[in-house]
Amino acid sequence: MDASANMKSLIDRIAAGDARAVARAISKVEDLSKDATELMKQIFPLTGRGLIIGITGAPGAGKSSLVDKLALHYRKKGERVGIVAVDPSSPFSGGAILGDRIRMQTLGLDSGVFIRSMATRGNLGGLARTTVDAVSILDAAGYGKIIIETVGVGQDEVEVVKAADVSVVVLVPGMGDDIQAIKAGIMEIGDIFVINKADRDGVNSTEKELQALLSLAERDDGWQPPIVKTIAIESSGIDELAAAIEAYRDFHLRTKSGEGRRRAIARWRILELLRERLVAQALESAAASEKLEQLAGEVASRQRDPYSAVEEIMRGSQ
Repeated sequence: MDASANMKSLIDRIAAGDARAVARAISKVEDLSKDATELMKQIFPLTGRGLIIGITGAPGAGKSSLVDKLALHYRKKGERVGIVAVDPSSPFSGGAILGDRIRMQTLGLDSGVFIRSMATRGNLGGLARTTVDAVSILDAAGYGKIIIETVGVGQDEVEVVKAADVSVVVLVPGMGDDIQAIKAGIMEIGDIFVINKADRDGVNSTEKELQALLSLAERDDGWQPPIVKTIAIESSGIDELAAAIEAYRDFHLRTKSGEGRRRAIARWRILELLRERLVAQALESAAASEKLEQLAGEVASRQRDPYSAVEEIMRGSQ
């Protein structure tokens, strides 16, 4: 079978919801295979049906438990669920691997749930882009709800969550750092705020602080982000969270305010691909790689500044 027939077979299997084909396609995207671009070109027309839910928040907020219970909620309604867990640090950090092990007990044996951990694998950048591509593959395979769970609240996570249809920010009572992190930039991407572990002391003060912050934030689309209190390990508040997600989706459909968001996501995706392609193009020859090492040595020893080093690389790639 030639390459084009192989590709068509893979796309057909993905469109039919074959989990093995989905896993293989995501690996191609992660490993930057030669045919990954062609794969994604053919996947794109099959996308746009699933609801993409981004869940972010500081470590220890109970995001994994929340994701598990939300996935179980959707499964009870007969929906197929894709879960992409983003670990920006390393595939060996334990976070993503442990998260998968916990899920294996409840969701891993369910053929209607697909779970994948994404990690940078030592690459600078590209994590957000490969994650969005993985989500597109799940969308093309007919997963109605696709949940992106991020490990922390850093730049990578903010980028990934930007690409979701609805962004859920998870906090816990008594963690002032969480509120500080929100002030630092997550505030603008939160469509729904969850206070998890709501049986802990300090839930009311956390809620009041959050309400105060939300009252200061003006959104272009006019949406008022709700605050949902949950105790994920007891499945408490999960129905309310799912209802808030649907309310946000309905709001966008009713007001047609989602168009600006979709345009912003499309622009971001183009720029991400362009950055990657331009960097690869500038460094594709062996001579360019050697030049990079030489320039790195000169910048490290302060013989040269990094800005002129970049200019020299760009001149060489023209």
